[in-house]
Amino acid sequence: MYRREFLTRTVAAAATYALVNSVATRAGAETNPVAGSTQKLNIVKRTIEVSGKPASVLGLTAPNGSPGLILDADRAFDVELSSQIDTPTLIHWHGLTPPWDQDGVPDNPAALIKPGESRHYNFPLAYGGTHWMHAHTLQEQSLLAAPLIIHTADDRKRDEQEVVVLLHDFSFKSPEELLADLKGKGGGMDMGHDMGSMMNMSGGSMKMDMGKMPMGNGMAMGGMDINDIEYDAYLANDRTLDDPEVFQVEKGGRVRIRLINGATATGFTIDTGGLDATLVAVDGHEIEPVHGRQFPATMGQRLDIVVEVPKEGGSFPVLALREGASQRTGFVLATPGTDVTRIATSGDANGPLLGLDLEQGLRPLTPLAKRRIDKSYEVTLSGDMTKYAWTIQGDALDVTSGDRVEIGIRNMSMMSHPMHLHGHKFQVVGVNGRRVTGAIRDTILLPMMSTVTVAFDADNPGHWPFHCHHLYHMASGMMTYIGYEA
Repeated sequence: MYRREFLTRTVAAAATYALVNSVATRAGAETNPVAGSTQKLNIVKRTIEVSGKPASVLGLTAPNGSPGLILDADRAFDVELSSQIDTPTLIHWHGLTPPWDQDGVPDNPAALIKPGESRHYNFPLAYGGTHWMHAHTLQEQSLLAAPLIIHTADDRKRDEQEVVVLLHDFSFKSPEELLADLKGKGGGMDMGHDMGSMMNMSGGSMKMDMGKMPMGNGMAMGGMDINDIEYDAYLANDRTLDDPEVFQVEKGGRVRIRLINGATATGFTIDTGGLDATLVAVDGHEIEPVHGRQFPATMGQRLDIVVEVPKEGGSFPVLALREGASQRTGFVLATPGTDVTRIATSGDANGPLLGLDLEQGLRPLTPLAKRRIDKSYEVTLSGDMTKYAWTIQGDALDVTSGDRVEIGIRNMSMMSHPMHLHGHKFQVVGVNGRRVTGAIRDTILLPMMSTVTVAFDADNPGHWPFHCHHLYHMASGMMTYIGYEA
């Protein structure tokens, strides 16, 4: 029997992480209320329960044990990070734009944090939003990740409750074992060859001929390899739907869900079920509101979703549906005194495939300033499933400080790739050959056989990684660098 197994649960006056203030996050999380105060953050080993079994994982916690950080945008990122684990690591401030030497970027020996070591970070915060922090090593699979919420003055004025949720995929195997399994399974298709025979190219758009797609191990739906790892569980704030986190909310209240897809190899569709919802920000940057009940989130992306609790109250599950499969995770919003019914960890249907339909309609509230393009590049994402090797091929990304840069990204493989650029924010300016004034992001999904163009300003010198945020694609070669000096 699970430690807290239930068929129904009545919401008490205060749940474990009940959030009842007008602007609040997970109870006990650290903030920087005093100008110049240094926040403490520890890299730790933890034990959680997954499907009735103890699991040894890692974490980023405040001294009181709460996960992550809450900071104010009008103050500096002033954090002392201390390692309490017995192996080195790199910690990346995903979504922020720190100086190169203050981010956990690969290929920077000074960024490595050794066991027992502490490091002080201090840099200005350029904007607010929903961000996160995570290991830039295979330790990310072991839950070495946490929310990083930056509040603005506008956030503090809103009459709304906040709920912060970090999604993850979990395996009792080590990440090294998972990668070895992927390298050894073989039998797939060569993703980098013969793509021309499978599609027609016209006017920059690509049309798939599904009947011509070869099949191989792990393939589904006429050639697509949607998920290449079957995980033991899918988590929301370290918990499965067998024992979900229940957030107490007010009848008639307004709730902002800050949703982070911290999974290493799993895309999700967020389903608000019986609640009408409004998507108001992606990757920490505000957009023109989009109404709906389902919103896609690939690995590394963040969604700010606002819902209004009905005046009569009730229990409202919010689910994260695994892409192309029946598994799901999630959490519950519930008003006091409401019975919460147990929810199965698998649904009756597979979760939707993640695409670009929503993406091409997103519009930023604050787009990049208009200016001429100084440098344009084209890169191609490809790979070989037989060898489980992934690549970014094409132009050398040779930029100069001050450039406005456009990168056209073409995915010629049969898997999706969430592409992330460190140290910068970018604007989506093209989707499948169509010019758009798209969202400001730092992570963009490239479904198979798609093209996306992004634009950014080279205003943060360094040697910055540009990589797939599928952990095992990155570890198998899908990473390059954009480097320039001041």
